[in-house]
Amino acid sequence: MSAANCRPPFDPEIEAALTSMGDEVVQGLTADQIPELRRRLPPADLAPLAGDDRFELSEHLVAHVGAEVTMVLARPVAVPAPVPVLYHLHGGGLVAGSAYEDLPPLLELAAATGTAVAALEYRLAPEWPFPAAVDDAHAGLVWLAQRGAGLGLDTGRVVVTGVSAGGGLAAATALVARDRGGPALAGQMLVYPMLDDRNNLPSAVQMAGAGTWDRTANATAWRAYLGEQVGGPGVPAHAAPAREPDLSGLPPAFIDVGSAETFRDEDVAYAARLWRHGGEAELHVWPGGCHGFDLLAPEAAVSREARAARVRWLLRLLARPAST
Repeated sequence: MSAANCRPPFDPEIEAALTSMGDEVVQGLTADQIPELRRRLPPADLAPLAGDDRFELSEHLVAHVGAEVTMVLARPVAVPAPVPVLYHLHGGGLVAGSAYEDLPPLLELAAATGTAVAALEYRLAPEWPFPAAVDDAHAGLVWLAQRGAGLGLDTGRVVVTGVSAGGGLAAATALVARDRGGPALAGQMLVYPMLDDRNNLPSAVQMAGAGTWDRTANATAWRAYLGEQVGGPGVPAHAAPAREPDLSGLPPAFIDVGSAETFRDEDVAYAARLWRHGGEAELHVWPGGCHGFDLLAPEAAVSREARAARVRWLLRLLARPAST
């Protein structure tokens, strides 16, 4: 029996959520559907965020060579300065999404760990192909290192985070920071990260046409970002972190992924290679989770466990001495 015919099952609560959402779930995606995907994403509803008296929200401009992007900062009101920072890169397959869309669950994570959130509005493909997004991401990290202390942030405790495509950008940002000599990161939290443009591992084949964000959607997103070089031998590691031959010298990593999703095998392989190169990584493969399972079905037992594991890892990490 081929891998495509023996995909792992979905968790019952996750499967129920997939069924109930029907066509609202993004499974496949073609290039001509990118504008519609962007239209389907609701505009940021800032009212609940503005009414959350636990955090003070502000917007800032990050200017660097050839670009100016927005950083959304949420600083906890009741935590004395300086506070650690979750530097967040949103999902959306590199072609959609915004800095605001992940803020509600991020603020719950921040409230549980006593951290601030800095979310970046990086440029999107195909209008802005590689290296625009990763250049923006590194520029945002530099901006935090230079300006963060004046905003009540602990620049020695910056953890880069990201979900899906943002998880891949977070991994790429850690690589760029290492290769360019900083700024230092305390850790990297990669939530079902999009790491490998080759899109050919068994989990990608297994999950084709099933669940969320399948192999077709993944190919569309990578092509938008990389153009004709996608899948070829010349793709740089700062675009697709799975391409990096040397994963030494990187900050501690947290990686989680569902067992029933496209990115499972590339994420497991990335954790294994971090260990092989002397790095530190905590890996979770959540049984029955599809891509984005915790956002799709936030009250499912497996989703609650995943969120709790992220909190535990962050608290342990932030209890260590600050980076210099």
